[in-house]
Amino acid sequence: MNKSEIIDILKSNDEALFKKADEIRAEYKGDEVHLRGLIEFSNICKRNCFYCGLRGENSNVKRYRLLPDEIIKIAKNGADLGYKTVVLQSGEDDFYDVQKMTYIISEIKKLNLALTLSIGEKTYNEYKAYKEAGADRFLLRIETTDKNLYKKMHPKTSFENRVKCLYNLKELGYETGTGSLVGLPNQTIESLADDILFYKKLDADMIGIGPFIPHPDTPLSGEINKENFNLALRMMAITRIIMPDINIPATTAMETINKDGRKIALQSGANVVMPNITTQEYREKYEIYPGKICVNESPDICRKCIENKIKSIGRVVSSGFGFRK
Repeated sequence: MNKSEIIDILKSNDEALFKKADEIRAEYKGDEVHLRGLIEFSNICKRNCFYCGLRGENSNVKRYRLLPDEIIKIAKNGADLGYKTVVLQSGEDDFYDVQKMTYIISEIKKLNLALTLSIGEKTYNEYKAYKEAGADRFLLRIETTDKNLYKKMHPKTSFENRVKCLYNLKELGYETGTGSLVGLPNQTIESLADDILFYKKLDADMIGIGPFIPHPDTPLSGEINKENFNLALRMMAITRIIMPDINIPATTAMETINKDGRKIALQSGANVVMPNITTQEYREKYEIYPGKICVNESPDICRKCIENKIKSIGRVVSSGFGFRK
């Protein structure tokens, strides 16, 4: 598709889009759903992104950070629960220097797990050190490719550096993930089409797309726009059609807006789910947006719950690591 075709589809309400995306998902990825255990290990962040509840200037957040051995212990529990991949996610917290991160990565890799990092912008040499320690994937969402909007949403940061980081990750051999927030103030359909074309140009290996949910302790506080769910779903479906062999998660934010959001996403092109395996005492403190699901559930209950949802739509939980190729 070219840009004008993507725009037309984003503006339409043709339900055939989701059926087509699901057919392509089945052809290229099969009926397996890959579960990736999410460890939210620090909610301390030096950035001040306008949409994020963890922004450094939010004084209402009860901050925490886990020590390296605590993170490794949670990963071990994830392996015991049957996960084949863990995702280490945090705010941009400089406490975790190269020495600490390479220790964490190398110890987790001893558990026979694939490892995804989602820890923000780093230098080329830092990314290189993490890759050499054993990290397999890196998720760094672009959020929007509209440069002016990006600068408004991310004060004192560089759009160009964000893009540079993504290409550095590709060069270093990571399975590279990115994605967008859908429904940001002043975001246009045209810029969303540009986002999809950016994924294609980058040849990203995984794309995470979620609806914007305003947080009350940010400059973008306000009411949830439920239209963001359907628009995010259309973005995801088009991305599957254009990039048929990539991995696409059914994001937790989808289910925050719609109680069946992750099932609907899995039937519209998605093939990955990332259940939270962080210990319960920290879950509610990692509040990027309000109303996150499953904050009071234990990791084993979360696992059983998502397995039942997957089975209810005729899909199966994968026993593999879930690499793109």
